Amino acid sequence: MNHLSQCMCGNNMSVPLLAEAVTVSGMEKETAAVIFLHGLGDSGHGWADTLTGIQLPHVKFICPHAPPIPVTLNMKSMMPAWFDLMGLSPDCQEDEAGIKKAAENIKAIIEHEVKNGIPPHRIMLGGFSQGGALSLYTALTCQHQLAGVVALSCWLPLHKSFPSGSSGQKNIPILQCHGEMDVMIPVHFGAMTAEKLKGIVNPQMITFKTYPGLSHSSSPQEMAAVKDFIEKYLPRI
Repeated sequence: MNHLSQCMCGNNMSVPLLAEAVTVSGMEKETAAVIFLHGLGDSGHGWADTLTGIQLPHVKFICPHAPPIPVTLNMKSMMPAWFDLMGLSPDCQEDEAGIKKAAENIKAIIEHEVKNGIPPHRIMLGGFSQGGALSLYTALTCQHQLAGVVALSCWLPLHKSFPSGSSGQKNIPILQCHGEMDVMIPVHFGAMTAEKLKGIVNPQMITFKTYPGLSHSSSPQEMAAVKDFIEKYLPRI
């Protein structure tokens, strides 16, 4: 079945991340897509399960897997990562080349979906932690105006390159969520990111929600907010 569906939707081999991605299909004609990126050391499977819980019948969820690379933060251990991480504070050195390359790979998935009939304004990016960071960076540097970004427990990579590095899409809705007890990416880093985003896109488009008692993970309340956001900006047509 998997092989068949890949053959039917064009040649995925030209989009390396898509060939292996976990896809949660809609129950009816898919008129929208959410590309959701997992965190460091994870895979698309867990998030595909979580997103199935908030599924909308006309929306396809695509959860690609990051390739394993050596991660400096974890003593160069090989693990799934979208780009290398040197540290987790706002002034850490960043893997600029890796971030830009990863963003191009996500843009290739967007272009593939566009070619197969889902227009950019019906495509949303999302992600958790490093995946959320990449989804923000990709959306802000994409030449298309996307439907929105779901940025969970994350930050904006290469933040000093903005707003000048932005492609100028001012009206992209962004839902940023963060656990108040997050010790990996402290909530104040999320708040700084929300402030930075207000200088890049229309401030009215930014929603920053924090969750008391929540650590570096998601919760049912947070996923309910994500579902509302997706329903609002990717309505059935």
